[in-house]
Order: sequence, then structure tokens, then C-alpha cells
Amino acid sequence: MNKRIISIGLVILGLGLAILFACDSDIQEDLVQKSPDDIDFALIPYPNISDYGFFVGELNKLIPNDRVLLYKPSSTLFSDYAEKARFIWMPEGVSASIMDNEWQEIEFPDRSILVKNFYYNDADGKQRVIETRLLVKLEGKWNAYPYLWNEDQSNANYKMTGATLPVSFNHEGTHYDIDYIQPNKNQCKSCHNQNEELKPIGPKARNMNYDLDYGNGEVKNQLAKWQEVGFLKNYEASYAYQSIPDYTHEDVSLNDRARAYLDANCAYCHNPKSSASTSGLTLTFDETDENKLGYFKTPVAAGIGAGNLQVDIHPGKADSSILVHRMSSIAQGVAMPEIGRVMLHHEGIQLISDWINAMK
Repeated sequence: MNKRIISIGLVILGLGLAILFACDSDIQEDLVQKSPDDIDFALIPYPNISDYGFFVGELNKLIPNDRVLLYKPSSTLFSDYAEKARFIWMPEGVSASIMDNEWQEIEFPDRSILVKNFYYNDADGKQRVIETRLLVKLEGKWNAYPYLWNEDQSNANYKMTGATLPVSFNHEGTHYDIDYIQPNKNQCKSCHNQNEELKPIGPKARNMNYDLDYGNGEVKNQLAKWQEVGFLKNYEASYAYQSIPDYTHEDVSLNDRARAYLDANCAYCHNPKSSASTSGLTLTFDETDENKLGYFKTPVAAGIGAGNLQVDIHPGKADSSILVHRMSSIAQGVAMPEIGRVMLHHEGIQLISDWINAMK
């Protein structure tokens, strides 16, 4: 009887150890760090953002993995006061190059990935990531893949249909409650449209030609940093490229701040290569034709968007300018940009109003 009891006890102990080792094996497997180098591009889009290995540690802290490099355009698009953390990754042995054109665009190699995270800080300063958008280049074409973060911030799931969710946050002492809208996959091209192809907007040489703080005491020109890590192959020196200013810097001239704002928030559509080219309104930083910039220009087909106003920009009179009217609305058919915000950007409206009012 005792031998039988001992045998049964050994069997139970053996089963317990087997379960323990199996669980420990699962834990160890979970702790294995994934890397973008292991991405199987035939399986993209992966179901979860964690599958790509972009970040280490707690996922929502957005701590980049090796060769996942932080970047930031000098002037950025307003997105309902959301903070943004942008990263780029590309495979070993390939590099991007700065193109010789008026926008100083960057030509990226296949399998490049741009990672753009949108997040807010709540009243306690706790970071909540809302969505992550990927641009992945394959066979010479860019593809957009949106991911929505779950409530416990443990991961983000592929969400091609878009979503609307409540968000609470503080901005400069004011509390806001909004219904944040994540665009669906097809809407990505409405902004990232260039000659009917989906293209990145922010990472152009002229938007990246300034010093960025990478942390740990490293402050370096972004283009030089890209060259250093092997992401860029034809960078010369900062003086060889344009540099669009940060429109939030008040030590920059009013004209340059306003033009930088329009370039970041309007020109991705209002340029000769994109969807609003038929409007005749060109709002790129380097445009010099006052008519194309909207001075006393009557709209082509603004419809209800024009209100009762006659010209896109009425120099000296912001209140009579369609540009300011559309920036000051959230109504469908009137608001510009058409998607990407549900709030008014008060600082942007003031900047453009001051610029127009200062015109002689």
C-alpha cells in the first residue's frame, strides 16, 4: 500500500513539474525579444503591433528597438492636440537617398517602415497611446496599415475599418473630452496622395534638416544621424538643403512661421501633384506666386466651404478670407483639412489670421 501511495505521489509530482516547466517555457518564449529583422513581409499586416518588434520593454512606453530610429519633422500636422512619436526602420545593407527635386523628397528602399504613434497624456500625466500607423514600402509602393491600441495598453490590433473612441486629455491647463476618430485604411490615401500614389508626407530633407535631441546627451542633425546609422547615402552637409522652420518658434518671422504651418497642414493636398491641385491653390513653403497662394483668388469649387466670402486670402482682412473661415470650422463640407481633426486648432488659426492681417 505504501509503495502504491509513493508511486502515485511520484506521478503527481512528475506531472506538476512537467506543467511547471511547460509554463516556464511559455514565459521564456514570451520574454524572447522580437526584432524587425525577423519580419516576414509576406505576412504583413501582422495582427498585432507587438509582432513587428519595433519596441522593447513595456510596449506602450514606445522605447525603440535597435535600429528603430526616432525622427521628427520640423513643423507638424495638427491632430486634435495628439502627441506623436515617429520612428523609421529599414533592413541592413540598404539606404535611402535625397532626391534632387523642389521638395527634396527622400526615396526609400523596399521594406522600409515608417511608424507613427498618436498618444495623449491624461490629467495625471499618464501616457495613453491611441493608434499606430505604419507605412510599409514593398515592390516600389507604399502601403498603409492602421493599428488601434487596446484599453489596457498592452498591444495594438490591426484595424483597417477605423474607429471612434472617447479621449480625455489636458492641453496647456485646459481639459478636453473628444471623440477621437481613427481613419480607416482607405482614408490614408486621401492625405498621402501624390500623383495618385500613396507617399509619406513628413520625412523630406527640408523637414528633417535640423538638430534633434535623441536623448542621453546626443543632439544631432537628423540627416547626419540617418547617414551615420546607414539609413541615408547621399547626405552632404546641412547647408546643402533647405530647412523649413518650426512654426511654434516665435523667434522665426511671422511670414516663415505661417508658411511652415500651411506647408505642414495644407500643402499635402494643396500642391500641383496631389488631390487639391485642381483648386489652383498651392500652399507649399516655396510657392512664390501670390495668386496660387490665394491672394485675392476666387475659389474654383469651394461650394458651401466658402460661406459668403469671395477670396481665399484677403490681404489685411483675415475675417474676409476663406482660408481662415475653413480652418475655423469643424462642419463637414466646410472644415479644412477635411479629415484628421474634430477640434479647432486655435493657435494655428491665430497664426494664419495674424499673417493675413499683417499683409499690406
